[in-house]
Amino acid sequence: MPNHGKKYSESRKKIDSHKRYDVEEAITVALESSFVKFDETIDVAINLGVDPRHADQMVRGTVILPNGLGKEVKVLVFAKGEKEKEALDAGADFAGNDEFIDKIKGGWFGFDKAVATPDVMGVVGKIGKLLGPRGLMPNAKTGTVTFDISRAVNELKAGKIDFRVEKAGIIHAPIGKVSFGVAKLAENLNSLIDKIMRLKPASSKGIYLKNIVISTTMGPGIKVDTALARETTE
Repeated sequence: MPNHGKKYSESRKKIDSHKRYDVEEAITVALESSFVKFDETIDVAINLGVDPRHADQMVRGTVILPNGLGKEVKVLVFAKGEKEKEALDAGADFAGNDEFIDKIKGGWFGFDKAVATPDVMGVVGKIGKLLGPRGLMPNAKTGTVTFDISRAVNELKAGKIDFRVEKAGIIHAPIGKVSFGVAKLAENLNSLIDKIMRLKPASSKGIYLKNIVISTTMGPGIKVDTALARETTE
């Protein structure tokens, strides 16, 4: 077991480890147990009853959080010609092609999300080994390989996140900042759960939504009652 500091231990005492809270209660406890001076991110871990080793049980998607993430998202768009101008007009922080590919090869990663038009993906694919491990590779399944550049940029700036179930059957995602307050964080979490429920694979048997745990960046986990969470989204 890892050794935790005094503040973490005091924070942990505020949480009933045997209780499964409803969404708003869990968020309230998380906010009350925050003990650091910076505006922490609220994270959620959702354990699903799927086996990601089977392609037909892979759960992957995107959702636009209604209240955003509480942070500025820097967007790079790989495009050329008119699409490069469209990207900048839509609010992209960076737009271009070869020059940014060279910068990335040189170790530059001054952006949070990347979008690409389909006609430049052949070139972007050459730096896939650099972008992929950082979760920055544009992907048609998440709407970041598209000719509709304005829409893609606007969605990312508005708080669109992509999620994917990991090998252990868990989805990890941020849902906002402590400063959002209970209502906004609950709305974001409910939107994420609703989208995940809609993506339930037909081949998934038994309990699909098994466990939900939320926590602040530095704080302990708080269990959410999955039955109540489902009822709220329904």
